[in-house]
Amino acid sequence: MCTHDYILSGKNITRVFGQGKNKVVAVDNVSFSFTRGEIISIVGESGSGKTTLAKILLGLLKQSDGDIFYCGKKLNLKERRSRREYWSEVQAVFQDPFSSFNMFYKVETLLRNCLKLRKNKLSKEEQVAAVKDACKSVNLEYEELYDKHPFELSGGQMQRLMIARTFLIRPRVLIADEPTSMIDACSRASILDMLLKLRDENNTTIIFITHDVGLAYYVSNTIYIMEKGRIIERGTADEIILNPKENYTQQLLKDVPKIYESWDLA
Repeated sequence: MCTHDYILSGKNITRVFGQGKNKVVAVDNVSFSFTRGEIISIVGESGSGKTTLAKILLGLLKQSDGDIFYCGKKLNLKERRSRREYWSEVQAVFQDPFSSFNMFYKVETLLRNCLKLRKNKLSKEEQVAAVKDACKSVNLEYEELYDKHPFELSGGQMQRLMIARTFLIRPRVLIADEPTSMIDACSRASILDMLLKLRDENNTTIIFITHDVGLAYYVSNTIYIMEKGRIIERGTADEIILNPKENYTQQLLKDVPKIYESWDLA
């Protein structure tokens, strides 16, 4: 059990691609600290470095410099065992659900394979019950889907299936990279509600990677604004949206004028 003040933190994280004239600093000396159960949004336009940072947090990409700490311990994912243990507690929901599943496996196999990441072993009957409960949590009918391949499902069903996977694994940290960008507005609200339900039930820390300032304000405790690889502003949702200090943040907000008047925050 993680007893440290910060479940996930980073110090001076930098990621450089290329060399010489082709050198690109995608993430530039970024530091952060996330607490258990906190909802964070990392906001920036395309090319700001936010997705590269997300891949570093997931252990899919190695930083060029700096350190990441999980539950207060420096993260080291060189060994397969340490990667497997980390991924049992840190999971992701991606923008494109069709790239997240092996299309040759049926839904039943895809979901059952997720249970291998859980530390407690389940009997076959318990596995079926867990999979059915996870599908029910995201408004999917397991009996209608279990024998299908991912390519036979709609985009909305695929998004829900990704979230069902997180309900099965029950991660401590969930990184959601533009999770609602490919679906309609009605489904978008439903997906967000499901992710918030995961936080409420498991005290999961959720990190949204998004260009959508409206989404960030709606769901977040804390917002980080990212520009050209750097965190240029951070604070509570109200501080960032209602009283932005940086010109870049103000420019982002012009796309959603008076956003704070469009929701009933009561």
